[in-house]
Formats: sequence, C-alpha cells, structure tokens
Amino acid sequence: MELHKTLGALKAAGYQPQSIKEELRKNLIARLQSKENVFPGVLGFEDTVIPDMERAILSQHNILLLGLRGQAKTRIARLLVNLLDEYIPVVAGSELNDDPLAPISRHAIDLIAEKGDETPIEWMHRDERYVEKLATPDVSIADLVGDVDPIKAAALKLPYSDERVIHFGLIPRSHRCIFVINELPDLSPRIQVGLFNVLEERDIQIRGYPIRLSLDVCLVFSANPEDYTNRGSIITPLKDRIESQILTHYPRTIEIARTITAQEAHLADQQEQRVVIPDLLKELLEQITFQARDSEYIDAKSGVSARLSIAGYENLVSTAERRMLLNRQERTTVRITDFWGVVPAITGKVELVYEGEQEGPYNVALALLGAAIKKLFLDHFPDPDKLQKGKERDPYGTLRAWFSGGNVINLLNDASESDYHDALDKVAGLRKLVDQAQVPAGSEYIYMELVLHGLAEFEVLNKDFVESTFNFRDLLANMFDDDNMFDDFGDN
Repeated sequence: MELHKTLGALKAAGYQPQSIKEELRKNLIARLQSKENVFPGVLGFEDTVIPDMERAILSQHNILLLGLRGQAKTRIARLLVNLLDEYIPVVAGSELNDDPLAPISRHAIDLIAEKGDETPIEWMHRDERYVEKLATPDVSIADLVGDVDPIKAAALKLPYSDERVIHFGLIPRSHRCIFVINELPDLSPRIQVGLFNVLEERDIQIRGYPIRLSLDVCLVFSANPEDYTNRGSIITPLKDRIESQILTHYPRTIEIARTITAQEAHLADQQEQRVVIPDLLKELLEQITFQARDSEYIDAKSGVSARLSIAGYENLVSTAERRMLLNRQERTTVRITDFWGVVPAITGKVELVYEGEQEGPYNVALALLGAAIKKLFLDHFPDPDKLQKGKERDPYGTLRAWFSGGNVINLLNDASESDYHDALDKVAGLRKLVDQAQVPAGSEYIYMELVLHGLAEFEVLNKDFVESTFNFRDLLANMFDDDNMFDDFGDN
C-alpha cells in the first residue's frame, strides 16, 4: 500500500481497519498456503509447539508459552512480528498508535474532528509493534496500565477523571501491537488481577476511574512451570482468561540438539577456519546436556538450558585454539582432553539438589562428562562388563596386558599434535581395536582416546588428572603403590 500522508488520501485508497489478531491470522494463512517457514530458526518443534502456535493464531487467541528455561519461548514470541503487515497507518502524534479510521484516544478523536480529511498520517513499521516486559516483583499497575499525572491535572486545571491527565502505561501504548510479558509468575497476584480487564473486556481502570479504551493488543506470556520456584505462580482466573496454553520442550534427539548448538554458537572466523570438531565430539557435547537433564544431582524442575551446549561448544573450540596457539600450529582438531575447558560452562548452567551440593559443582560436571563418555563408548565398542571370561575373546586383552606390564600414558592438555599422536600410538593394541571398529577415516586418534577414557569409566583402567595431564595406567597400580607405602613404613 502507498504510504499516504492524510486521512482523506487513506480513505480514497480504500483502507479498512483490522484488529491485530485478524492481521496475524491473515498473514499466517498466506504463509501456510505458500508453505513458508513461519518460525525460522526454531528447531525441534515442527510437530509439537509450532502447530499449536499456528492453531492459536488462527483462533485469534492470547497465548501462554509454558516451559523450562532455554526452550525458545522468547524467540517464538519475537518471531510473531514477521506475521504483521510491514506498515500500518497511525494518527500523527498519537500516543496510543490510533488507527485513523478507528481512533481511541482523546488526542486522535479531537484532531480528526478538527482537521477532518486533512488529518496528518504517519506510518508505523512492524518492528516498532513489538513490546516486551520482563516481569519482576517490583512491576506496578502504573507501569503496565498507567496512572494519573497530578502535574498535568494542575497545569491543565482538569479533574483526575479526565483522560487528558493520564500517563498511560506499557499496555495502552502497545495498542495495535504484540505485548509480551516474560516470567509471568513473578508478577504479584494483585498485578495479575489488573490484567483481567485487558484480556476479557479490553478496557482499563486507573485509580478507580474507568477509561473505556477499546484496546487492540495480542498478549503473549511466557512462564516456567509453576512448581519451578517459590517466587510465585499464575493465578487461576488469569490462566482461565488466556485462551491457549502451549507447552514447550527440550530437543528430543541428539541430532536436533547438535543443529541448534551449531546455529546458536558464536565463533570467530579464525576459529571456524582453523579448529576442526569431529562429529564424535559434537555428539559427546550434546550427550553431556542430555545426561544433565537426567542427573540425580541436578534439579529437574529448573531444567538444563540449551545454553549449556552452546557455551560448552564455544569453550571447547577456544580450548583447542589456545593449545594450537601455544604450539604455534596453523590448524588443530578438538580432543576429548579439551573437554576440560568445558567444565566452567557446565557449572554455571545447572541448579544442584542437596546431593549435588554435597558433591560440589566441579565433581558433578566431571560426573556428567564421565557418563557421556561411557554412553558414547558403548555406541562404538563392546561393553567390558558383559564379556564372558573364558567363553569369548577379550577385544581389550592386548591393551590390558600392556598396562598390566607397568606401562603408563600421559595425555597433556596442551600437547602438540605430534606428541598427542605419539602418546596414543605407544599403547599396544589400541590402533588395531579402533581399526576393527571401522571408524570414519581421519578420526582414528579421537576414537583411540575415547577407548582410554571409556575403559577408565568402566574401571578397566585408572585415570587421574594431575597438573593439566590425564594419566592412564593399570587399575591395580594404585593398590601396589599403597602396598609399597606400608612396606616402607614397616621397614622404618
């Protein structure tokens, strides 16, 4: 539509008012019929959340997105802007984004009465029609709805009941817009009650004075499940007035989680060009997050955000990059030892239950890494615990014998590529075991390292981390060391 400058020109062009929910519905229908992606960048919700959102928009509903942290609730809300018309006309100088053919404010009504078809028109872009407010306990009715301005009342010599002395809050100023309240349970119950009229009767009251404004707002709320914290809950009458409640969820497969992490992680160009991340280790990173969501040490009600994987991915690449720079190399490949650098991304992203607090966040992070390694190891190699001794050949026999002979391998975090390869090549039977597993070409050393870490998780080998070095040796070596210690004590 041509961006006309006066009310008369707008009328002559055949403009007709429509509500924001009609506008969303109209543009969604066009998107669905043309098979366009309505929510680009939102992955894993194709058969669950997105169809629910589309049904709610077609039904012209207000929406509550309910789910744990890091489940793309705010992103979904922000993408609704793409379903708005690019521009809408508003009465020039209007505080409430008045539609020229359906004004609601005193300013717009008086201006149109005075100037008629010469009333000046401005155009509002869709990006200006999204308003977001984070609910906090200190939010007041004045913030959301408005309040009487006594200075205006005195200056204009008007009573408090006159609309012209009101300072409007966020919701009236969001007329013809999408208004989002994040973390709805954090609003105190009395403030939630103040939203009743906006949702149902679409009018507001300020300090007891009824202001009949036919507000046109699409309200979207986000919330964690009510039992997440003791900060508050959504009161039942308010939930009853929100027509569609849509449950979000975490990615249900490693593949989807990997795609989300790759999409959201921010890497420098040099990192992308010089640091290679094998698919095996991308899977290991996501497996840590999946293990965290099932861990007995972590509060399941708080959830484990996808931000754990994203921050972990960035830390993992940076750990490998740091090692590459220290060794003055041009390129490097991420190793399992580099996951030591992911620990800070884990400890800050989980809420521990009492048992987890007793273990400590550092030990919980290591336990999650160990559980993820164990799961990944079993996807590629036989379970050492299920081998029937004497009835079948032990695929780890040569390797066990090598370590039993007193041999030790040290994997330094910052070792160069050649030192890393040399250390793994020394272990008898390790390369042959990996070759028999038919691993992807070029990733043999990563799988060789996986074998060592995996056997340590099954207590076939002993693994210690001392001064930035992973030390692998025979499981009984510690016992012999302890025996020698007591022998020495007896000799003294």
